Amino acid sequence: MSKPFDKAAALLKIKKEHLEILNTPQRIVQVNFPVKMDSGEIKIFSGYRVQHSNARGPYKGGIRFHESCDLNEVKDLAFWMTMKCAVANIPFGGGKGGVVVNPKKLSLAEKERLTRAYIRAIADVIGPQKDIPAPDVYTDGQVMSWVYDEYSKIVHQKTPAVVTGKPLKIGGSKGRDIATALGGVYVLEEIVKRLKKGSEKPTVAIQGFGNAGSNMANLLSRRGFKIIGVADSSVAIWNKEIGQGFDIKKLMEFKQKTGSLKNFPGSREVSQQDLIRKTPCDILIPAALGGLIGPEDALAVKAKIILELANGPLKEGADEILNNRKILVVPDILANSGGVTVSYFEWLQNLKNKYWEEEKVFKELEKTITDATKNVWKEASRFQIDLRTAAYVVALKRLEKAIEI
Repeated sequence: MSKPFDKAAALLKIKKEHLEILNTPQRIVQVNFPVKMDSGEIKIFSGYRVQHSNARGPYKGGIRFHESCDLNEVKDLAFWMTMKCAVANIPFGGGKGGVVVNPKKLSLAEKERLTRAYIRAIADVIGPQKDIPAPDVYTDGQVMSWVYDEYSKIVHQKTPAVVTGKPLKIGGSKGRDIATALGGVYVLEEIVKRLKKGSEKPTVAIQGFGNAGSNMANLLSRRGFKIIGVADSSVAIWNKEIGQGFDIKKLMEFKQKTGSLKNFPGSREVSQQDLIRKTPCDILIPAALGGLIGPEDALAVKAKIILELANGPLKEGADEILNNRKILVVPDILANSGGVTVSYFEWLQNLKNKYWEEEKVFKELEKTITDATKNVWKEASRFQIDLRTAAYVVALKRLEKAIEI
């Protein structure tokens, strides 16, 4: 699947037949389904659900609505979910779903009909003990509520545990809205502590200002980190005061009011490429779509640490360059595992019909993520390898024990 994966497998002497199993999704579902548009026209949409592995538990993974969604992307994401759940040591396997659509061109009613039609098309392969979807790119709690409702209609009983990331009022978990970002914070704090940095808080640049990116900025800022550069889908900005952090609360309010970071007072507009390549910061956090940082970017990056809050933000070849430059890369299968961890908590709460207070959610999340980070760091030190390869070592150890032939 990748050089770090292959290296981890070689270090552990993983059996050939086990590698073949992990390199092949267990099931690929491709569907085409009709949706009635507001105009009365019927359009056919294509969608996928890839179930990579259930060796350690039910398949788990998000549903994304994106016009560039394709089968190869969904297969890769399902594989990463298997690895992510194994790294975090939660009893799920990996899955992923997607619909090829530009959701920005849909009305709310069209988006609902699309969601329900997609769920009808894949209903036979999902369920609380089979495959549990969740939000992903351009899907949210509202979309998950439609998933829950449609599936419950199909099976003729309320089944909240079929999907996670739901609104609180219908069985969602407290803390789920910031789980990915908070998990990333816990990982980063543990890494910084182990690097034995001084008491001065690091400077940070964040590419992506959606749910994960904006919450990450807010959480780090409240802990004293200085967010000196940010970007959303339309613009990238630096703080005009070199080395000074933005007021993230004001930045989030501005974004909510205007829909963009453009023209935020006290900011200087730069290119997305400059944010990646030229921001002189301690930590760079890609928090949007994958494939953001290529080899040329990797040669120019000025950060000391890259924390992958997005899935797959490094293009092929970038990892090796960053490792050679001694830039520490904290891999996505560790860094953004907070979301699926709290999804697991939500699933547990749904199954038992007992709901946790936010304090318990955060306490359990911190323990799970901190333990995962310690395990990855331990393997990196033991084998003298990078953190991505070490994360695969942790995952493969657990998966090999679970695989049955």
